[in-house]
Amino acid sequence: MIDFGFSLSKSSSIKLDEVDLSLYRRLEEVEPGVRICMGCGSCSATCNASKWSGMSVRKVILDLQRGRDMKEMLSCCMLCGKCSMVCPRGINTRHLILSLCRLYESGK
Repeated sequence: MIDFGFSLSKSSSIKLDEVDLSLYRRLEEVEPGVRICMGCGSCSATCNASKWSGMSVRKVILDLQRGRDMKEMLSCCMLCGKCSMVCPRGINTRHLILSLCRLYESGK
């Protein structure tokens, strides 16, 4: 085999029919504002924690919609509320994060 100096990355495709969306659906019931997020990234741009930990409310919502576990990233949030102040859709992102943490504590 010839080494060309690069390799193929693992596939990042997601089979949405096989994904467990129960946590996201429970979050929708508790915090309906999650549905109107347009993923603009304003929350992530103003986040103090994102500079060091990669915390991103936009990524949390997107990955929950893809059935991924976001518990570790949520632990990086400082709950300062800056993301709520800049959200163009007026989503209370701080309350959304707290609600999601409570859902994780209750065991999904």
